[in-house]
Amino acid sequence: MSTRVHFQGRLINRDRPVSFKFNGTLLNGYQGDTLASALLANDQMLMGRSFKYHRPRGVVASGSEEPNAIVGLGTGNRFEPNQRATTTEIFHGLTATSQNHWPSLNYDVGIVNNLLSRFLSAGFYYKMFIHPRPFWKHIYEPFIRHSAGLGKAPGAESRDADRYEHFYAFCDVLVIGGGVAGLQSALTAARAGAKVLLLEQTAHLGGRAPVDGGTIDGMDPDAWVAKARAELHALPNAQIRTRTMGAGVYDHGYVLGYERLTDHAPEAAGPRHRLWRIRAAQIITATGAIERPLSFAGNDIPGVMLASAVRDYLVNFGVSPGDRTVVVTNNDDAYRTAIALVQAGLKVPAILDARPEGGGALMDEAKSLGIRVETGAAAVKVKGSKCVHSICRGVQAGEGEVLEEIFCDAVAMSGGWSPVVHLWSHCGGKLIWDASQATFRPDHDRAPTSHDGNPFVIASGAADGAFHLNDVLQNAANAGKTAAARVGAEKGDAAASSGEAQGEAPLVPVWMMPQGAKKQLRMKAWLDYQNDVKVSDVQLAAQEGFESVEHTKRYTTLGMATDQGKLSNINGLATLANALGADIPQVGTTTFRPPYTPISMGAIAGEARGDIFQPIRKTPMQGWHEANGAHWEPVGHWRRPYAFPKAGESVHDAVKREVLATRNSLGLLDASTLGKIIVKGPDAGRFLDMLYTNMMSTLKVGKCRYGLMCSENGFLSDDGVVARIDEDTFLCHTTTGGADRIHAHMEEWLQTEWWDWKVWTVNATEQFAQVAVVGPNARKLLEKLGGMDVSKEALAFMDWKDGELAGFPVRVYRISFSGELSYEIAVPANLGRAFWDKLIEAGQEWNITPYGTEALHIMRAEKGFIMIGDETDGTVIPQDLGLDWAISKKKDDYIGKRAQARSHMTDPKRWKLVGLETLDGSVLRDGAYALAEGTNENGQRNTQGRVTSTYRSPTLNKGIAMGLVLNGPDRMGEVIEFTAGGDDIAKAKIVNAVFFDPEGEKQNV
Repeated sequence: MSTRVHFQGRLINRDRPVSFKFNGTLLNGYQGDTLASALLANDQMLMGRSFKYHRPRGVVASGSEEPNAIVGLGTGNRFEPNQRATTTEIFHGLTATSQNHWPSLNYDVGIVNNLLSRFLSAGFYYKMFIHPRPFWKHIYEPFIRHSAGLGKAPGAESRDADRYEHFYAFCDVLVIGGGVAGLQSALTAARAGAKVLLLEQTAHLGGRAPVDGGTIDGMDPDAWVAKARAELHALPNAQIRTRTMGAGVYDHGYVLGYERLTDHAPEAAGPRHRLWRIRAAQIITATGAIERPLSFAGNDIPGVMLASAVRDYLVNFGVSPGDRTVVVTNNDDAYRTAIALVQAGLKVPAILDARPEGGGALMDEAKSLGIRVETGAAAVKVKGSKCVHSICRGVQAGEGEVLEEIFCDAVAMSGGWSPVVHLWSHCGGKLIWDASQATFRPDHDRAPTSHDGNPFVIASGAADGAFHLNDVLQNAANAGKTAAARVGAEKGDAAASSGEAQGEAPLVPVWMMPQGAKKQLRMKAWLDYQNDVKVSDVQLAAQEGFESVEHTKRYTTLGMATDQGKLSNINGLATLANALGADIPQVGTTTFRPPYTPISMGAIAGEARGDIFQPIRKTPMQGWHEANGAHWEPVGHWRRPYAFPKAGESVHDAVKREVLATRNSLGLLDASTLGKIIVKGPDAGRFLDMLYTNMMSTLKVGKCRYGLMCSENGFLSDDGVVARIDEDTFLCHTTTGGADRIHAHMEEWLQTEWWDWKVWTVNATEQFAQVAVVGPNARKLLEKLGGMDVSKEALAFMDWKDGELAGFPVRVYRISFSGELSYEIAVPANLGRAFWDKLIEAGQEWNITPYGTEALHIMRAEKGFIMIGDETDGTVIPQDLGLDWAISKKKDDYIGKRAQARSHMTDPKRWKLVGLETLDGSVLRDGAYALAEGTNENGQRNTQGRVTSTYRSPTLNKGIAMGLVLNGPDRMGEVIEFTAGGDDIAKAKIVNAVFFDPEGEKQNV
């Protein structure tokens, strides 16, 4: 029977009672309680059901490693499933519900699975459905589907009521973990002058030290922690964030942090969770260690807990899981729990120590308090159902003979400690087997390294395998000193605090109790509590040929529950090693992947939800477009004007007017959405030569060049004009929808393949407004504005120049996407609207006409210019489009070159780009197929091409189209048939794709 004990409890305030509900029952706790400690205080031992067998489950741990006490929190639009009771701070009005049962927690019909457990062994679902007969399929499949999943997903109608946000932070040294090791590391680095950020996932600093006892610099650990915290708060170069988990460590010192801001106070203002995106030069993982359970029959019955957890609940919250607790251990640390229980006035009937010789000074202290110690002993089995009734003692070296039944209502077990190596391993840190502690710890010689080969992650304290209090502090100080030195901070005092605690005798590895346990005992000894994986399941997997720990994990689901194997992995791989007759290091570990513990989907999304899920980007001229009746078209994240219909004018007529006005006089286009990526550095030209199919390194300053980009598979992915700004700087224009994608493409190659090239990229798309001034009168308009020479001699086609127009600082590119005399003019974004207004005002004498994307597309098609996304669909290469001239013959390589040499890329039967004109002047359907003789296996006409772009040309007063056709360039003048909807057929003639001004006289004027 669990209860509150007489003394206060470190973390609770008995003057501040808190009421909450569990499964509809009103219960009481205190401020500072976790949901788990409050439930234990209310004698609620049963907190959930296991996933597979629906066995009763109670709390087994006290932190984020908890696999059993998983609940749903909140109601309505604040409901969240699969939350750990051990890390949930209670508050007034908290509502929690247990999971994975029906109709109730106490009476669950799913327990029938437990009775069938011999038929539901590891991998039963694979075997059962190899040859699913309809009869079995109809019986099993609905049942399995109904049982799948853990917890209840929030309803679609319950839109999350909370807010979330993202933060960005930069520091010299990031310390993850706020125990005494993390505090010592942070103090050492901060005193040396490094900028330090410390993250602690709980609400309190100090970790286990205040619970485990000892002294630091002659002080109680709580007093030392308070002193360290005060010093860090006083330092201007140090910051502490509690309730913030280090979720994952990635390349180049990138770390995700997960802060729970108002989970404990939901009515508080501000966001609920915050996702930190941190760049750190050095990362110290002071994440501590996790106690391992022991494997014996009945080790999952509610009331069987980790010895450290029993101690935590007792010291921190004044809660005992029972009045009579038996301690089962293979190490000295568990004796601390027995001693704490007795000092709290509770009974410890026995300590069952598997070691033949027992322990050291801690054992002597326990005996002096009158605690019975049995050495060389084993827990043969625990009796009970929804709570512990008794434990059967046997001999560890035996096969399971029961020597004694000891009546108790709780069992505290300890199988040793495992350093939390997850963050160390996330970014490639390797592990080494420590036989003395029977655990894996970080291998200092194979630390995670950055692109320059230098290590950037350091393990500290227990996370590095140091477990004695003084060793923890010395190790942590060394970690802080090393990190500070690596970032060039070496001033101040680097001395470590000293700790005193009782020494511990060596542990003896125990992977099964008793070590020769018979099959019926192994079938009731649990490794993964949530997923119901037993010792016998892992042994069966080994027997069936699953020798890889990763394969065993997936076959048995060991370590695949919401705790990601934090308690089960070491015991599981040791069991597998024993079954295979191999050493544990030979078997290895499973892969550690972020996040360390689950993070909310809301935190991942941040503010990207509802109306701002994908914010609409607006150019500086958006207001003018809205005021002048723009008909909008979505383009990537932007909304661009499709056309500007006037009163009583259709969109079609508006497009026609805009094209003719531009061709005959003067048009104006808002081109601000085009991607503008700055590429800079001594290796910038070399880099662009690899990105583009043609040479960019030979481009002269002040010149522009059209270029094509391909994917690794050789397919055309983007095009645009590149301008060389100076010897080390280029500006790459991309398609509107391609800016972010191409910038990410650049960064991926720089970070993963050419990390040693001196190149930097910046996506400056939204830093500049860009306006295309187009048409026969374009030069006259700019000359009227005054300020710079824009003559053909001063600014030739494919040149650019900086200067002033009408007092505005501008960069003018002499490029054209319409085939007309054209200038694209970039100004700082904050001046964009004013510059646009000035152009409108000055251009009235030439009937200046703003035009939209459809007029743009028609004019480019009249000139035979391709459009990414129209002429390309992810399967088209430059050679298909007649762009061989844009592929350099001088350079050895570019991204996609080797792929373009594959046989199917050089196949002469690939469709090629041509122009198409219908015989009657009508417009072909977009995407229409060119028909060929014969039919395919489905009875459909064979095809020999397709339409990629099709328009009615106001300039030519007829339908024009571009398309890919088999042997198209060799079939000029040939008439072929196209689908026209239903059974209708349209006939079109193959012509040159350049319909207008084939010599380019208008754009070069």
